[in-house]
Amino acid sequence: MKKNNMVWSAKGIFIAGFLFLNTAVNAQKTADLSTISEKTLHTILEKNRAYYKQGKVADYIPELGKVNAESIAFSVVDKNGKVFNTGDVSKKFTMQSISKIIALMIAVNERGEADIFDKMGYYGSDKPFNHFANLETMGKPLNPMMNAGAILTTSLISGEGEKPFLKILDMVRYITKNPTIEYSKSVYESEKSTGHRNRGMFYLMKNNGLISGNEDQLDNYFRQCSIELTAEDLAKIGYFFANQCVRFDGDTTYKNAEMARLIESQMLTAGMYEFSGEYSRTVGLPSKSGVGGGIVVSVPGKIGIGVFSPSLDRHGNSLAGYHMILDLVKQYDLSIF
Repeated sequence: MKKNNMVWSAKGIFIAGFLFLNTAVNAQKTADLSTISEKTLHTILEKNRAYYKQGKVADYIPELGKVNAESIAFSVVDKNGKVFNTGDVSKKFTMQSISKIIALMIAVNERGEADIFDKMGYYGSDKPFNHFANLETMGKPLNPMMNAGAILTTSLISGEGEKPFLKILDMVRYITKNPTIEYSKSVYESEKSTGHRNRGMFYLMKNNGLISGNEDQLDNYFRQCSIELTAEDLAKIGYFFANQCVRFDGDTTYKNAEMARLIESQMLTAGMYEFSGEYSRTVGLPSKSGVGGGIVVSVPGKIGIGVFSPSLDRHGNSLAGYHMILDLVKQYDLSIF
């Protein structure tokens, strides 16, 4: 009897070991990022292209309403810094809220995390990106990813006049290694002339003592949202924060693991606005969207992803962009959960 038990025990160990190795091998096959190619991205893009029909462009900013809803692009920067593109890869669009992660990095670099988050929270939200949230009750923005917190963040960057904006623009140029990046003056003027809710948030925070400057600071926020780039540029930004603030070409000038953790945690918590909780469940990656139709994604320690499709869902997130990201995540088992 004892001998039989030993035999069954040995068989059990063998079977368990076999199952473990088989699972590990299959997982490795699923997550083998070296197989990513432009063909892979093209297949995913074509599968999801038609989602633009289910949404609408952000016409509440008149200049954004002029964009072609059918435009679509998909980019990935792999672990080695190699770029893969498909779709309308040369199409430029404005960063909008994606610029918030760059502004946050600069503000924290200058003032420290404690000082910045003494004036706002780390909280998620079930409210839209332009909601006043708890400004009238608690007196502080919920997080730096909603408009109120982002306006405050930009106001905390040092410098007079356009200087804070220029710091943000220069950082975007550095991360993407693209010195040609500029901002759209027409989109800036359109945002400035229609941004009354943002103006209301600015003055409410000024009334609460969080902001001491004038509307030049708000203008800097409108300008940063109007910075134009491509899906490839977004993928490079995603790579940067996924890899401890190291640029895709290996430049370590801003290498900072703690900064990357802060930015990625805010992206995961509130980067997709009130859709962030569901997005964490389905995609499970730090991401930041903008109403210009872009989404930037960081796969921690691995790759950067950039998508563009200007037709948005009711949360203000790119519809086709979300589904392209979701398909890539499922195919390569990229979720951090």
